[in-house]
Amino acid sequence: MDKMPEVWFPHLNIKIYELNSVAFNIFGFPVYWYGVIIGSAVICGLLLALREAKRTDQNPEDYIDFLLYALIAALIGARLYYVIFSWESYKDNLLKVFAFREGGLAIYGGVLAAILVAWIFTKKRKLSFGLLADTAAPSLILGQSIGRWGNFFNQEAFGRYTNSTFAMRLMRENVGQRLTEDILNNISIYNGIEYIQVHPTFLYESLWNFGIFLFLLWYRRRKRFTGEVFLLYLIGYGCGRVWIEGLRADQLIIGNTGIAVSQLLSGILIVCAIAFLIYKRKNTKEI
Repeated sequence: MDKMPEVWFPHLNIKIYELNSVAFNIFGFPVYWYGVIIGSAVICGLLLALREAKRTDQNPEDYIDFLLYALIAALIGARLYYVIFSWESYKDNLLKVFAFREGGLAIYGGVLAAILVAWIFTKKRKLSFGLLADTAAPSLILGQSIGRWGNFFNQEAFGRYTNSTFAMRLMRENVGQRLTEDILNNISIYNGIEYIQVHPTFLYESLWNFGIFLFLLWYRRRKRFTGEVFLLYLIGYGCGRVWIEGLRADQLIIGNTGIAVSQLLSGILIVCAIAFLIYKRKNTKEI
């Protein structure tokens, strides 16, 4: 029997026959592609922020120090966000809360925690929060764009069933994520192997974020006030998250409301950022 692809984009005629979540081993300890990709995203973001800090006459060492605090806070924030809105899976075994290697991180929790740390950090260092946020925003969205490919290697964070141009097929046996009814009702079988066919939402978000990154990179030299680039990041990322989250099959839901928490949070951030952007533009002379 011919070997079947593990990942398959049927309408694009792209087939990936082997997709291993482990990049390599060190003394028998597996190092996962997810970690390698996240680490690469952090490095790329830091290098970009250091370059911008030098261009705008800031101290690059402030960003190295900030990153150390932000990474720890982001990891804790991402985990807490996930656990809070998946409490049913943890309430009977609290030790699972600390089982980071089993997965369960939510990017919005990490972003919010990093923003809080940035505010505290700038207050302690007597720095401008708006300037630090403007400098870090393109780095953050670039890191998010790169980081989404970790979900690809883990075969997770995909969407509901689709037969659109970008439809992605995955071997059912390789998927650990909960499958929605529409996915289960459209399982395909090839050579005795079951495939699910879904939206590659990791790809949608990666491309959307990269587009926002390019825009922020272009706009940062044209901003009208300090903090504007950061506000545009909140609006741009939020808009993408609203529609992409609606396609996801693994949404975090608020209780029994049926409301996806990330969609609600995105909507709130978009409205607040737009309101503040309008206010600042009306009351600020161009810098």
